[in-house]
Amino acid sequence: AFLPAFVYSLKMSPLIEKISDHKDFKKLLRTRNNILVLYSKSAAAAESSLRLLSSVAQEVKGRGTISWIDCGDSESRKLCKKMKVDPNSKEKGVELLHYKDGAFHTEYNRAVTLKSMVAFLKDPEGAPLWEENPEAKDIVHVDSDKELRRLLKKEDKPLLLMFYAPWCGVCKRMMPSYQQAATELKGKYVLAGMNVYSAEFERIKEEYNVRGYPTICYFEKGKFLFHFENYGATAADIAEWLKNPQAPKPQAPETPWADEENVVYHLTDEDFDKFIKDHSSVLVMFHAPWCGHCKKMKPEYEKAAEFLHVSSDSPGVLAAVDATVNKALAERYHISGFPTLKYFKDGEEKYTLPHLRTKTKIIDWLQNPEAPPPPEPAWEEKQTSVIHVAGEDFRESLKKKKHALVMFYAPWCPHCKNAIPHFTTAAEVFKEDRKIAYAAVDCAKEQNHDLCKQEGVDGYPTFNYYNYGKFVEKYTGERGESGFTTFMRTLRERDHERVGKKKDEL
Repeated sequence: AFLPAFVYSLKMSPLIEKISDHKDFKKLLRTRNNILVLYSKSAAAAESSLRLLSSVAQEVKGRGTISWIDCGDSESRKLCKKMKVDPNSKEKGVELLHYKDGAFHTEYNRAVTLKSMVAFLKDPEGAPLWEENPEAKDIVHVDSDKELRRLLKKEDKPLLLMFYAPWCGVCKRMMPSYQQAATELKGKYVLAGMNVYSAEFERIKEEYNVRGYPTICYFEKGKFLFHFENYGATAADIAEWLKNPQAPKPQAPETPWADEENVVYHLTDEDFDKFIKDHSSVLVMFHAPWCGHCKKMKPEYEKAAEFLHVSSDSPGVLAAVDATVNKALAERYHISGFPTLKYFKDGEEKYTLPHLRTKTKIIDWLQNPEAPPPPEPAWEEKQTSVIHVAGEDFRESLKKKKHALVMFYAPWCPHCKNAIPHFTTAAEVFKEDRKIAYAAVDCAKEQNHDLCKQEGVDGYPTFNYYNYGKFVEKYTGERGESGFTTFMRTLRERDHERVGKKKDEL
């Protein structure tokens, strides 16, 4: 297509595709799945947008496509009419529309900045960036290691810095208070935010001990003093703490359940076997001190134990094992999630019970012990196109695959359970492509602990992308089937484009 002279002078990126014919546009929608289209009332109206979009196109190369339709020229006017787009009605004479998987997706109505547009094209369904929120105007938003060093060097005022991840629920809940505090304390203190979820920030996370999100660090004259934690999270709490910043208060250690006053028998590696032999009917709860479901179940379990304790014809006794302390027992009975309930009859393990969570259910079941319904087979036991890999064969399995998306998960994790069917369906879509793998690693298995740690897994699920077995980046896109398939489709399109270019060169 003929391009106006000014386009050459502004060096519009060759990555921007100018379209004027309806057939070409249909072909574009058919062959690309993530397209941002600039419609302009004239070439001149498009000038500043094209300058910015040239930089965006460079940043999203291989993952997104930028296109331009000039509704001012006679040929393209028909196309604009057909698409029912009229940039003349817009204040600046331009309109940005996004197309996804061959169809219109949404009008681009986020900040018209390089950073926001790149973030949008990398994850069109993701939440807007924190700095796009007008309420966050007094937060200093840090984007890179370089910017962080610069800020620490030049800032004389006391500085509070929140390291966060865009998907983190606790961060999202805290952001409004943090924003309010930044506005109220402006001029006296600086409140900053930095999204460090991406793999490129591993060094920073190591340096400031970022083990979870949010991690909030306090600095004076560029020097890190301590973390802001175990304190309230309202704007008033933050302001109050900044008046007299101090190291976190040590949290009172939780009293182990075994040391509390209760009638549950707490067993150990040493006395377990003797107890099971001495009692003909025993229900054992394997638990972990940090497990939320165990804490929720504990009072019900204690009430059931008390009832059985005073009952003249008790159908059994209730016992508990802290699986994090009594590791030999946890290993012997293959405990991989908490709480796990096992029933022992006459010294022998008889059933694993997934469904007893209340006092009534526990007592009713003990009065008539019967086999539970068969458990749902584990993910790796099902016939799917997902490859299940373990510590020792991890690299070897991935080395043969050009593109591998790996899901690190734990069977008990609710977010993982939600993602598994979508991940499995995406694997099915690409099962015929021998260069692609969707793989999974169960981090709850002891043999995978070191592998998960080494691959930077600090929460479940974590998705990593590998190229011939080499880690490239963390996948932070949408966790539905469309997110997983779009990611892989984009990589394959990029491969085909390269092959096409090579053929053209020949």
